Amino acid sequence: MTRRKKPRTRIEPRLDVPARGSHASSRSAGSRGRAASTRRPRKKATSARSRRRTTRSGGFFGFLKTATYWCVVLGIWAGIAAAGVVAWYGAQMPSMTTWEIPDRPPNVRIVSVDGTLVANRGMTGGEAVGLHEMSPYIPEAVIAIEDRRFHSHFGIDPIGLARAMFENLTTGRISQGGSTITQQLAKNLFLKPDRTVERKVQEVLLALWLEHKHSKQQILEMYLNRVYFGSGSYGVEAASRRYFDKPASDVSLSEAALLAGLLKAPSRLSPARDPKAAEKRAQVVLQAMRNSGIIDDSQMTTAMSALATRATAYWTGAEHYVADKVMEELPGLIGEITSDVVVEATLDFGLQKVAENTIRRLIDENGGKLRVSQGVLVSLDNTGAVRAMVGGYDYANSQFDRATEARRQPGSAFKPFVYMAAIERGMTPETTVRDAPVRIGKWSPSNFNDKYYGDVSLSFALSRSLNSVAARLVGQVGAKSVIEAAYRMGIESDLTSNASIALGTSEVTPLELTAAYVPFANGGYRPFVHFIEKVSTPEGKVLWQRRSGGIPRVVNAQVVGMMNAMMSRTLQEGTGRKAYFGWPAAGKTGTTQSSRDVWFVGYTANLTTGVWFGNDDNSPTKKVTGGSLPAQAWHDYMAAAHSGIPVASLPGWSGGAVQPSFARRDDISTIISGDRTASIPPEPVGAGAEPAPRGRVTSILDILLGN
Repeated sequence: MTRRKKPRTRIEPRLDVPARGSHASSRSAGSRGRAASTRRPRKKATSARSRRRTTRSGGFFGFLKTATYWCVVLGIWAGIAAAGVVAWYGAQMPSMTTWEIPDRPPNVRIVSVDGTLVANRGMTGGEAVGLHEMSPYIPEAVIAIEDRRFHSHFGIDPIGLARAMFENLTTGRISQGGSTITQQLAKNLFLKPDRTVERKVQEVLLALWLEHKHSKQQILEMYLNRVYFGSGSYGVEAASRRYFDKPASDVSLSEAALLAGLLKAPSRLSPARDPKAAEKRAQVVLQAMRNSGIIDDSQMTTAMSALATRATAYWTGAEHYVADKVMEELPGLIGEITSDVVVEATLDFGLQKVAENTIRRLIDENGGKLRVSQGVLVSLDNTGAVRAMVGGYDYANSQFDRATEARRQPGSAFKPFVYMAAIERGMTPETTVRDAPVRIGKWSPSNFNDKYYGDVSLSFALSRSLNSVAARLVGQVGAKSVIEAAYRMGIESDLTSNASIALGTSEVTPLELTAAYVPFANGGYRPFVHFIEKVSTPEGKVLWQRRSGGIPRVVNAQVVGMMNAMMSRTLQEGTGRKAYFGWPAAGKTGTTQSSRDVWFVGYTANLTTGVWFGNDDNSPTKKVTGGSLPAQAWHDYMAAAHSGIPVASLPGWSGGAVQPSFARRDDISTIISGDRTASIPPEPVGAGAEPAPRGRVTSILDILLGN
């Protein structure tokens, strides 16, 4: 078997190996080569350890370099992302060319006949005022606590934002905000109070636009006139009136600090809700003003000592019942209210306060023992202008207007219309009627205390408010004639045609019942009841004004004279003796079943005034009559209202036969050509006038006059 040869190993040529022929040299060189090759890896390991030591010795700086690098990278990407968010949300907004400041919600300034402010109405509750028209402490206080760098930033305040972020992070809660006054204005003008990224981005963009389009003074003025100060007050004028009962121009340093302090949390810090919290916040504002150099130490100390402020109840005062009626009627006169207006109301502010104080005082003194909780007083002049109106005991606690909205039984206060219908049928104050028990169907009315006088005159019967006589008169003239007479005089509520109408069983409002007595006071004319004389802009441009025109005569002058002669006896010797105050006056008491409603309605040649007392739940009073509490209230109010005024007589009756009256519908000429009293201004007609008085078309007079 052939022996296998070992394969030959090929030796590659090496430049560092000597040529053949010297084995020793070759081995020696090989040994050195192996030694060298063995040592080289140790050199590499030493180098790696050296590098690790170098890295460890420079680790902090290396980390710093790495962190700086990545911060820059992340900052660039964050900026790109932020720019993208801004661009995205900015694209959702309308074009900047369409941006404009929205109109401020209009304010309605209501003033009395002497120019006294009655109320500001509208969403803002106050007028817009310029910076020059408000106390300089107000803008200074607001800037000090809300935006110290207001005059130096460009709409957003990076320094203030960084400070707020640092404070919130260190405290662990959101205690400060970084929004500038400009940003707050942008939010109030254009945006909803949503806490979203979109709203914040849009707020910043709008703030930059505001700073570009408007001066700092304009921005601050717009802000102070629109920002919410709590308790329904928008703007500094409304807040000043609300909390201090004074215009913004008269606000003191301590009061300005209180107002500025409210901006952080208007509802929670309102002095109407928490006076102590409002005072504590005001002290913070004063300290901020001191730190900003706006005030010195002595000013701060003085202001802090005068901080105690307790707001009165919101919208107190019975004049607000009148303001409510003004706001109800205003759109019908000038249409939609789109800008500030000034309304000259018919209200006499002095008489209004007398009326309110009279009602409140008598209820305070007698309400508990007589079980009376509410009172109403309405006073009109001969033109139908409402000079005073109290719709309840306390407007702050109840805005329900009992003078115009509550319908109650008038009781015997309705009897003048029964007697007027009888006079128009030919009777006189001396006509004799039997006062004795009477039965009409199943109804048997009785006199007070079941006392009867036998044969009496109409004059005596009315002054004593004899029920049996009134019932007999309705039986003679008919319930429809009585209702027609009442409608003609000014009653507007639905009246039930039955015998009990004699005792005032159909419900009416105090205002309409009082207004229906006005023709007795002015000689027989039914004027339009109104609350507004003129409406104009703050600059004086007249938008609406009562115009001249005719008012209708609704009752014959002789009938008026006879009624006045009879009803004047009520105050002199009848059921209303407590109402007499020395002037020629006439009127009628009224008391319903169980004394639930008690009235006195009366008049002089100047004013017609109605008073009602009772309870909202229709519960009975404790034997109160119209001749007691209502007559007393009427006396106190009318005596004050007529103080210092020359005495004037009521339209009188000289005796003799009664001329044909309006109830006699065959004498149309008397209706058309009735004489006019020069002292009664004509009723508005034509453009800008009120609508005709509401009433039932039940007579030729109504048909001819279009009522």
